[in-house]
Amino acid sequence: MTPDYTVADYLLDRLAQIGIRHLFGVPGDYNLHFLDHVIDHPQIRWVGCANELNAAYAADGYARCQPAAALLTTFGVGELSAVNGIAGSYAEYLPVIHLVGAPTLRAQRAGDMVHHTLGDGDFGHFVRMAQEVTAAQASLTVENAKTEIDRLLGVALTERRPVYLLLPGDVAQAPLTPPLSPLVLPAADSSPEALAGFIAAARELLQPARHVTLVADFLAERFGVRQALAQWMNEVPLPHATLLMGKSVLDETRAGFIGIYSGAASDPQVRQRVEEADATILVGVRLTDTITAGFSHQLNAERCIDIQPSVARVGRQAFSPLTMSDAVQALHQLTSVLCGQWPRLTVSRPELPASDGGELDQHAFWRQLQAFLQPGDVIIADQGTACFGAAALSLPQDCLFINQPLWGAIGYTLPAAFGVQTALPDRRVLLLIGDGAAQLTIQELGSLLRDDLKPVILLLNNAGYTVERAIHGPQQRYNDIAAWDWCALPQAFGSAAATVRRVSTPQQLQSALQTVSDSRQLALIEVLLPPMDVPELLDSISRAIQLRNDAA
Repeated sequence: MTPDYTVADYLLDRLAQIGIRHLFGVPGDYNLHFLDHVIDHPQIRWVGCANELNAAYAADGYARCQPAAALLTTFGVGELSAVNGIAGSYAEYLPVIHLVGAPTLRAQRAGDMVHHTLGDGDFGHFVRMAQEVTAAQASLTVENAKTEIDRLLGVALTERRPVYLLLPGDVAQAPLTPPLSPLVLPAADSSPEALAGFIAAARELLQPARHVTLVADFLAERFGVRQALAQWMNEVPLPHATLLMGKSVLDETRAGFIGIYSGAASDPQVRQRVEEADATILVGVRLTDTITAGFSHQLNAERCIDIQPSVARVGRQAFSPLTMSDAVQALHQLTSVLCGQWPRLTVSRPELPASDGGELDQHAFWRQLQAFLQPGDVIIADQGTACFGAAALSLPQDCLFINQPLWGAIGYTLPAAFGVQTALPDRRVLLLIGDGAAQLTIQELGSLLRDDLKPVILLLNNAGYTVERAIHGPQQRYNDIAAWDWCALPQAFGSAAATVRRVSTPQQLQSALQTVSDSRQLALIEVLLPPMDVPELLDSISRAIQLRNDAA
């Protein structure tokens, strides 16, 4: 046994082996000794956050750019503050390893009434809560540490979902032998019979088809078929689209890209190509309410090939177990043979709407932002006008678009941008966030400044919760927020070096964007917009949500 090598070291070495280089979190007395090992680790850097919820959001953002992410909280008060962020990662398939520093096993076995507990001697309350929003859980002992650490990391990486690891203080300090071999992941294999049946059924549907369209969504990114889709679309002339949740999973500069599919809120050409095709291929698609304008999509299941992570369907037939990568490869080969009979269609993409006048409104803002985008940008858009306005942008090559329309936690994107910029320090990160959303998580601006990270933050100030006003109660005071001096915040959070602008006209916005186009420091542009001005897609979606929420 290596002298002084412990369970804590084993855990950190395994995290490093799967590509994690940063650990987000908040210190607490139950995790401080473990943190000493983090500080001493040669590959993993500690990244302290303002609170546990923000740390969970930061880890979520990091996991969208790296193989996985890790989060450290303390027992009880810390982990429960993070559970909202973990739930979002669970809903949207992000592998976040949640480490919880816990009281010693001695204290737990004695039922001691220690702090950060419910005072009843039961130390299992919180792991039971975690079962609802994590794919696997473990309470470590010296005896099970190796097996359980390896098991949980394997689950996180294969299922692409969070896991929960309870680490008592005395277990973390216990001696352990280092790992003798790399982590072996559980194999995700396809059944040969399922694959053969899928190919036969897909050929039967596709062979007589004249018009075939492909739609990809976020699970294609999560389960590693983005590059396979790119090769497929380069070689086979299929018109293709994404949903908003999967925006950027396909190259939007490619000739066959037709736009974003949003059910009845889609551009008419996109809707026709998707819904009236002889066959529609869906890859990693989840049809949620906010991305289909209230389930307004009209997809005939009999004409759909639906590829999910472990099952594929052709019409009403299901084939399992079948991995997404095997199904995509099979369809690539099949369509390469059949595509000669399909007409080559000319794609004309819709233009962004023009502003009605000379004022700075949603239309003027998005047209200028379109011109500001560069290849390789990472665009992070908060739920609300930011997200649904950004849906209409045409992304340059190699851009990454991040949003959270399923879990839909407003304020998520500011700490998520911290995680993304930490993971990708050499890429330009553009954060689009509303004033209402920013008030929830603005504390992490201090962490961005502390770590000398340089995102461009476009804060859309429309005087409150415009997304909620569009759904219900446009004049109600519950949709109002306190008026903050946003431009004073970088200095208040510890740095006068940031570039700060407040703009209220198209000319001022243009000048500000030119100033920060190649910024070498954090930039915050406060964009003053009319309170009831909303992008067209948000208008459609908010009306659909209002109808579904009404007690009719």
